[in-house]
Amino acid sequence: MSANHGWTKDEVSDSYVFGYPLVLMTSARAAASAPGGPGVNKLQYSRTLPAADDPGLPPRPDVDTLASSGWLDLSNEPVLLTLPATRGRYLDARVLDMWTNVVWSTGSLENAHGALAKPRTIAFVAPGWQGGLPDGVERVEAPGKSLWLAVRVAATSPRELAAARRLQEEVRVTPLSAFDAEDNGRHRIKRVKGTKRGRPLDDASADRADDDPPSFDDTPAGQSAAVASLDANAFFGRLADALQDNPPSPNDAHALEILADLGVKPGEPLHLPTGAAEAIAGGLAEARARIATAPNNALSANGWSWLGDGLGHYDDDYALRAYAAYAQPGSGTKDDQVVATATLDADGKGLDGSNRYVLHFPAKGLPPVRAFWTLTAYTLDGALVQGDSRRRSIASRDALRRNRDGSLDVYLQADTPGRARQANWLPTPDGAFEVVMRLYAPQGPAIDGTWEPPALVRQ
Repeated sequence: MSANHGWTKDEVSDSYVFGYPLVLMTSARAAASAPGGPGVNKLQYSRTLPAADDPGLPPRPDVDTLASSGWLDLSNEPVLLTLPATRGRYLDARVLDMWTNVVWSTGSLENAHGALAKPRTIAFVAPGWQGGLPDGVERVEAPGKSLWLAVRVAATSPRELAAARRLQEEVRVTPLSAFDAEDNGRHRIKRVKGTKRGRPLDDASADRADDDPPSFDDTPAGQSAAVASLDANAFFGRLADALQDNPPSPNDAHALEILADLGVKPGEPLHLPTGAAEAIAGGLAEARARIATAPNNALSANGWSWLGDGLGHYDDDYALRAYAAYAQPGSGTKDDQVVATATLDADGKGLDGSNRYVLHFPAKGLPPVRAFWTLTAYTLDGALVQGDSRRRSIASRDALRRNRDGSLDVYLQADTPGRARQANWLPTPDGAFEVVMRLYAPQGPAIDGTWEPPALVRQ
C-alpha cells in the first residue's frame, strides 16, 4: 500500500460504517418505488408466519408476529397512521428515518402488556409544513420526507392468526387529504381482506390465498444482502446521492469532511482516490467486519449479547447504529424490544446441533417483559430450522411446563426429549447454530443489564 494512501483505508472504513444505515434504507426505499414495487403510503401485509422454505426470506425472521410495513412519503402532505384499540393483544409500531433513528414508536407509550387501550391517530409531518390537522390527531415532526413504518401483531401460534389478521386490517396509513375526505364521509378506505406482500389489494386479487409467499425487497432486512454485495464505487455512489436528500445531523460535520476528502460529496459525481485500489479494498473489508461485530457498549453475559441504551437514538454512535442496521434491521428502541443472541454454551463452546442443551430459568429469573418472550433457533446464516412449523419457537404464551419450584427448563436439541418434556422442546438445526431470545415490551432490568439470560448448558 502506498504511503500516500496510508489514511485512505481508515477513511473508507470509517465512512462505510457511517453511511451504511443510509445506504440500506435508501436501497429499500428504491425497491418500494421500482416497477412492480408496492409504492408508498400503503401498508403491505404478511398474512402468514414465515416458513423455512419461503423464497427471499431475510436472515433471522421473526416467527412470533404478523408483520406489516410501508414507506411514508411526506413530500406533498402529512401521512397519518391510525392504530386501533387492540383488545389486550400485543401490537408494536415503529417509524424510522433514513438514518434508522426511531422517530416514533409505541414503546414510548408505556402501554400495559404491549396493548393499546384506545385508538390513536398520528400525523407525520415533513420539515417546514405549517398546515393544521384534524382534532384528536397527534403531530410528530419528521426529520425528513421519507420514513419507514413497521407494525407487528402477536401471533405465536396458528390459532392466533385469525385474530391477528383482523387487527392488521384495522391499521391504516392515509395521506392527510384522503383522511379528511374519509372523515367527511366522501370516501371510504377499503378494508383489506387479503394481500400478497408488496402488492396493494385490488378487486382482481381479492380471492388470492393468504399463504402466498411474501416479498421483503422493500424492507431494510430484505436489502441487507444486496448492500453487502456492493463494491466501493457502487456503495459510495449511492451514499453521495442519498446525502443530498437526507443530510445528516449538524453534529456529523466531521464525518462529512472525511467523506469529502474521499471524493464523496452530496449530490455530486463520485471521485474516489486514484491509485488507491488496495487501500480502498482493505477499508471496505475492514468495514464489513466492523458492522458485523457487536460494539463495545453492547451488553453481554453467559454467552448472550444484546443491545440496550442508545438503540434507536444513536446520536454520533456510528458503530452501534451500523451494527444494529446490519444485525437487527429495522430495530426499534430499548423500550420496544430486546433481542439477545447466543452462539456459545456455558463452557464458551459453539452451539452445535449434535449436542443437547438445557436453558434453566429460576422461578424469579424469567425474562422481564410487559408482553411476552420467545426463543428461536437458526443456522449461523439465519435460516429457520426445517421441520414442524409449530415448533419454530418457544413462547412464554405457550403451555410450558414449570418445575415444582416454579423454575422453567427449555430443552434445545435436534430430537425430541420425550413426551414429558415435549412442551418445552425447541428443535435445533444440524451443525453450528444460534439462539435468539426476543423480549417484547421489555421491562427495565432487561434493558439495563440487571437481568441476564441464563447460559445454555450442554448435557
